Amino acid sequence: MEKTYLFLADGFEEIEALGTVDLLRRAGVAVETVSINPTLAVKGAHNIEVAADITIDECPSEARMYIVPGGMPGSSNLAANARVCELLVAQHERRGKIAAICAAPSLVLAPLGIVDGYDATCYPGMEGGLTAGGAHYKNQRVVVDRNVITGNGPSSAVPFALSIIEALDGQNVADTVAQGILL
Repeated sequence: MEKTYLFLADGFEEIEALGTVDLLRRAGVAVETVSINPTLAVKGAHNIEVAADITIDECPSEARMYIVPGGMPGSSNLAANARVCELLVAQHERRGKIAAICAAPSLVLAPLGIVDGYDATCYPGMEGGLTAGGAHYKNQRVVVDRNVITGNGPSSAVPFALSIIEALDGQNVADTVAQGILL
């Protein structure tokens, strides 16, 4: 079975990245974190350093889903990484699943044309990037449109992750994880 991959760049939003990985692993989803740095070490926006599972050079060109957390300058760093962009565009072209939260829908997905014609959300104040990329902005915590899931920010990390679980493994699995965290 293909794995799911979550990209990490220096300046990533810790709650969005690590909370999502935590909930996916609780659901039994095979998910790995991917450092875009030459090493596994990645420092979050709030100076929490983590060791990713693999580097971008080891990331397969096909995935069950690619996930893009927000944070600044994490989102900008991901957007500037040619390999991340290449993987996301190829995934979208084959109608594969993609999820992005916070600044990432505006700064990473929109410039690549991934949300063109899609309903999507993002961090408040960044709507212009989405609409410039052809998206229909929705003022919601999480928006699911076809193969793309977007979230609006750190406080939405749990519903964002649960939406990913639902898209990958169904509502029953998402409900079981939600109950397990007392949601």
